[in-house]
Amino acid sequence: MAGAARDTPAGEQEGHRLSMCSKICYAIGGAPNQVAGSAASFFLQIYLLDIAHITPFHASLVLFIGKASGAVTDPVAGFFISKSRWTKIGRLMPWVLACTPFTIISYFLMWYLPPFVSGRVAWYLTFHCLFQALTTLFQVPYSALTMFLSTDQKDRDSATAYRMTMEVLGTLIGASLQGQIVASAHVSPHCTVNPSVNTTDSWHDTPSIPDPSDLLSHQAKVYMIAAGVIAGVYLLGIVVLFLGVKERDDPYALNSDRAIPFCKGLALTMKHGPYVKLTASFLLISTAVQLEQGNFVLFCTHAAGLRNHFQYLVVTILVSAVVSVPFWQKFLQRFGKKCAACGISWMIPFAVMLVTIPNLILAYFVAFVSGLSIAASLLLPWSMLPDVVDNFRLQNPHGKGHETIFYSSYVFFTKMSAGIGLGISAAGLEFTGYKPGICRQSDDVILTLKLLIGAVPAILILLGLLILLFYPITEESRKETKLALEELRRSHQSTENLDSHEKDTSV
Repeated sequence: MAGAARDTPAGEQEGHRLSMCSKICYAIGGAPNQVAGSAASFFLQIYLLDIAHITPFHASLVLFIGKASGAVTDPVAGFFISKSRWTKIGRLMPWVLACTPFTIISYFLMWYLPPFVSGRVAWYLTFHCLFQALTTLFQVPYSALTMFLSTDQKDRDSATAYRMTMEVLGTLIGASLQGQIVASAHVSPHCTVNPSVNTTDSWHDTPSIPDPSDLLSHQAKVYMIAAGVIAGVYLLGIVVLFLGVKERDDPYALNSDRAIPFCKGLALTMKHGPYVKLTASFLLISTAVQLEQGNFVLFCTHAAGLRNHFQYLVVTILVSAVVSVPFWQKFLQRFGKKCAACGISWMIPFAVMLVTIPNLILAYFVAFVSGLSIAASLLLPWSMLPDVVDNFRLQNPHGKGHETIFYSSYVFFTKMSAGIGLGISAAGLEFTGYKPGICRQSDDVILTLKLLIGAVPAILILLGLLILLFYPITEESRKETKLALEELRRSHQSTENLDSHEKDTSV
């Protein structure tokens, strides 16, 4: 059973290497969050619009406020976790275990179609906010756990690569399960004709709306089945994480070191140059990826004439992302992490081509290339963040407990940016006259979807990469930091041994 290695001597911790089994178990533990997050990213907006039948404006409120609640929870979670005491199973693991049952319940209810109509907005807003807040309480300690698996940079990078591979695989599983189970909910008999984008003669604009009083309608039933399956994945992941991962206490700090007060630590974090540049860059990039995910199904359904292919295109994106994570890990090890960021831009020209020339073959090729870029955008920030924490540690050698501050504030900014992006996109659909359930949307709605898939993500990605050019941590500086931290650990060990010897002598 998993435990916590707190009293391990510093020399033994320094020599400890992370086993492949521990890396795999750690990676599996984070997959359920990605399974659920992927299903929500790709399908929640179209579910709210076409199944729950709430207006695009109200859908934008649900999406934005939900993401905002998760973002606000990040610093709060960071504050309380940083104050946590060490337990028999560690300092971070109890948080992961405690929030999982409530996360499962809130996720299932987020996809439930309530019997009332007037209060549906409040229903989905409540449970989406709960789900986002609870996933934050899971994600912050889980991601910060990277720093407590090993002191070796290669081990941490390797564990991060395992984690990203499994999380992208979880994203694939979530989108695939959800897509295959709920695909029939978005196929209307009167929308089976596939005319060209500019024709409407054989299309009927009569909405295919289920009776709101029919709680067991086919559309609602398949979404609840998908939610139940994904809820089961949560249980499996948390059991594997608990049994297979051992949390180790801060190996850098002296026993006399005190935790950095949260507000002071947050202020220091916001002044740390490498962290600010990394966060600003991937804030823009993650917003672009969220826009792609949140609007891709709508784009395929209403703007590209690919209504019957969207679930297979989503699977293509995610399979490409899964198989490319090991490639990006090798690439960044050989050429450096900043150089690997160029792969994020690969999706831009192909996405623009898909928007301007809707074509089935091109769509699959674009999906494949987009998967390569998404894999790079997922792996890089989580691989670079431990380097930033190490750099901060070197500049503040007598403080501890700052890891959760870095991770919680990073997740806060990315969630807030994603919420703003998804909220604006849904509000844009409301403004241009999106009508749920109809086969053919207006030209203004189609243009909006094209902008949300093509031009807007391209601009955000380019701005993010421009900021990343000024990120100061290079491969050379990483090696220097590693050597300096090893010297710091040796000096701490010598200090602890001296204090212990003096104590024994006095006795």
